Amino acid sequence: MKLIIKLLAGIVLGILLGMLAPTGVTRILITIKALFGELLFFTIPLLILFFISSGIAALPRNAGKLLGRSLLLAYSSTLIAGTLAFLVAAVVVPVLAASPDSLNGAEAQALQPYVTVTIPPLFNVMTALMLAFIMGLGMAATQADNMRRMADQGRDIIQWLLVKAIIPLLPVYIAGVFAEMAAAGTVFATLQTFGVVLLLAVLMHWIWIVTLFFIAGARAGRSPLGLIRNMLPTYFTALGTMSSAATIPVSLQSSKRNGVSEHVADFTVPLFATTHLSGSTVTIVSCAVAVISMQSGLDIPPLSLMIPFILTLGIVMLAAPGVPGGAVMSAVGLLGSMLGFGETALALMIALYMAQDSFGTACNVTCDGALALFVDGFEKDSG
Repeated sequence: MKLIIKLLAGIVLGILLGMLAPTGVTRILITIKALFGELLFFTIPLLILFFISSGIAALPRNAGKLLGRSLLLAYSSTLIAGTLAFLVAAVVVPVLAASPDSLNGAEAQALQPYVTVTIPPLFNVMTALMLAFIMGLGMAATQADNMRRMADQGRDIIQWLLVKAIIPLLPVYIAGVFAEMAAAGTVFATLQTFGVVLLLAVLMHWIWIVTLFFIAGARAGRSPLGLIRNMLPTYFTALGTMSSAATIPVSLQSSKRNGVSEHVADFTVPLFATTHLSGSTVTIVSCAVAVISMQSGLDIPPLSLMIPFILTLGIVMLAAPGVPGGAVMSAVGLLGSMLGFGETALALMIALYMAQDSFGTACNVTCDGALALFVDGFEKDSG
């Protein structure tokens, strides 16, 4: 919650500086934003490589069908939720969002930084993703313990960089983006779209929660409302912690209260905390549509393009570190490579996502309880 407050403070400060401060002060902030952006986009492929390869190598190998069913459910939920979110957002957001020239006007009149430094990434996002899969599967298959330790240590280094530098400096980066738009006179149109998409994302979170629990309740012969009520402590804990991992103890209690077998809950709840990100996917897709709708240079993509994006997003977000905003940090590379987002659009995506990160996390972990019920039902039917 402190990060959200800092982010909001950064937005307000950026707007005030862009509107009231001398041009020289605003350019200093824009210079910091530009330098930070180079560090951010250099780090993203490394994050994907180390987090995904380490995660694949660490998956349990003796769980058999239980693991396969759990991962299939988690991925299916993420894919369906993201697809439905796109279909809704593609209709609603363009009607209620600001004019499509908002971002383009800001870019056309943007102040220039005093200093520019280019830091090319070691490799692009798709190369990082493919390498992560090859290395992760290879380490798991060959029991390459030294490589696994190296992947884990690389993951820890990137995690340290995120916690100590990138996440704390995000409010300054966002302040630079909003100062730039305020100086160009387009900031209030952008804020209008912010409000629309945040409300829409939270509404779709709850639609997905209710949908999953109604299906799970019908299958188990239980009251869906009662199942949701038992999961409310998990939802509100996630709102406060903004972390799926930190919410695992409460998620376990809630799932067992819903009648999930102890051994199934103990296995699935920690697994879903890192592999099931339906709420985060809903938000990223909704925010992406909102940012696209504000740019005359980009059109809302057809479903045939968004399906591959959501499919890949569900995999890339396995690299999401356990810090606030981790999911959108993992998705930044895809937004640029598959949807054509520039730096300003990516910065807006980060701001939009971070403003509701706690709600996306709460949706993720609450829906974990429904998926645990599905897995428990499959186990009872087959056993």
